Amino acid sequence: MSEMPQARLWTMRIGFVLLVCVILFFHLLPLETTPRRWVGPDLLLAFACAWSLRRPEYVPMPALAALFLLADLLLQRPPGLWAMAALLGCENLKKRARGFRDTGFASEWLRVSIVIAGVAVLYRGGLIITLVDLPPFGLTVFETIMTMLFYPLVVAATHGLMGVRKASPGDLDGAGARL
Repeated sequence: MSEMPQARLWTMRIGFVLLVCVILFFHLLPLETTPRRWVGPDLLLAFACAWSLRRPEYVPMPALAALFLLADLLLQRPPGLWAMAALLGCENLKKRARGFRDTGFASEWLRVSIVIAGVAVLYRGGLIITLVDLPPFGLTVFETIMTMLFYPLVVAATHGLMGVRKASPGDLDGAGARL
């Protein structure tokens, strides 16, 4: 009986890696030849936050660190800076996941929005300290707001299509112990 939760755990972990790869694939496709004047949401951060808050055992820290670093390298960002900021945000959500198990979606959305804003501020501060050319401030703010606004859609996809729901008190974790 304990094999089933372990199989589900590894299936979901591999599923998250595949999800990140699909997001990065579509992000790297050359769909436009002219520079855009707008920025879409950071779906990678939104999915990582949703999974970290809802089922922390599905996204272990080493996997998140490796995937965020891969995104930094593929998207030609300063290696490790965004990865560190996003990892700190996700780990913050993981620590508080148990407390948000019984709360409503509005408080979850507010908490994740605060974390997303904190990640953006930390990343921009890191860029300023390291004297890297900064993207326009308006685009950074727009991307942060878009990520916050897309979070409910990400949660709907996560909950409805992928089956990642908040843990209830009787659920089993990856080791077969009750939560």
